[in-house]
Amino acid sequence: MIKINMYSQADSVKGQGVGSAYQELIRLLKTHLADEFDVSINDSRKVDLTHYHTINPTFYLNSFSKKRGRIIGYVHFLPETLVGSIKLPKFMMSIFYKYVISFYNRMDQIVVVNPIFIDKLVNHGIKREKIKYIPNFVSKDVFYEKSAAEKAKIRAELNIPADKFVIFGDGQVQQRKGVDDFAKLAEQNPEIQFIWAGGFSFGKITDGYDHYKALVENPPKNLIFTGIIEREKLVDYCNICDLFLLPSFDELFPMSMLEAFSCGAPVLVRDLELYRAILDGYYLCGEDRKGMQDVITDVMAHPEILTKYKKLSNEVSEKYSEANLTKIWQQFYEEQYKIGLEKGQIKP
Repeated sequence: MIKINMYSQADSVKGQGVGSAYQELIRLLKTHLADEFDVSINDSRKVDLTHYHTINPTFYLNSFSKKRGRIIGYVHFLPETLVGSIKLPKFMMSIFYKYVISFYNRMDQIVVVNPIFIDKLVNHGIKREKIKYIPNFVSKDVFYEKSAAEKAKIRAELNIPADKFVIFGDGQVQQRKGVDDFAKLAEQNPEIQFIWAGGFSFGKITDGYDHYKALVENPPKNLIFTGIIEREKLVDYCNICDLFLLPSFDELFPMSMLEAFSCGAPVLVRDLELYRAILDGYYLCGEDRKGMQDVITDVMAHPEILTKYKKLSNEVSEKYSEANLTKIWQQFYEEQYKIGLEKGQIKP
């Protein structure tokens, strides 16, 4: 049996997609591949493969231990994707950027969740042959479409009328997520109930913290900020919305989109290259706030559009299902074990 140790602090800060992706993978391995892989978490034991999910300095240091076997890194972000997320002094950001790339270079193999970031990593000096693309996924056991009766009950508990059009979005409250546009769209559509789930996972170093704190405390009348909520509650909001909206300016492979797809929600996003690479044809999009407003106006007048994209959401959720990704991860770890043996990183 192949021994794998996961090093991660991804679930130490709530409300991050990194944590959701990590939880999904651990659940997959323990549920479906327990006979193939002996998986431990943050353990110092000798293993065949060590998979780093976060880039903590202590993890960087322990990656030099011979007990780690072949080392694998998960790329959930690039230095440039932190713009609009956190705000640090310029010299500190420069140091942090260099550290991120140094961490990725330290790995024997890295995994990206979106293929368009392969070239970007190569531009950062990382060898193309050590980069592997494996998409994120969502379990249908966790995120699934509920019955009409269950949806009605959830709406009643939230004091949302059954006939009220609901637009839902989630993610950290920050500039990069397009929260300003979400709030402006709420102002422009007073007849629609807007809901945003998420908070300040980075605390006061969130870029624009004072501005967003004021917005959360005094939102438009038809906009609710729920704060950070558990994933078990998130599925309820994905189920009661008529449209899921993620106006982010930059992403890797947002778990929130997959969660919405898995619940059968039609999805509207900002038109970004990275979505076209992995999800083209399955979502509605607008280039900017005006474009997104045009889509909202259109679907309100023509509900059959929502019916079409609800069907597409169900289709794409099967593509990025737990069942499909189980095969991919099993093959990946088995390949890494074989390479580790050949290179002498693993002692049989």
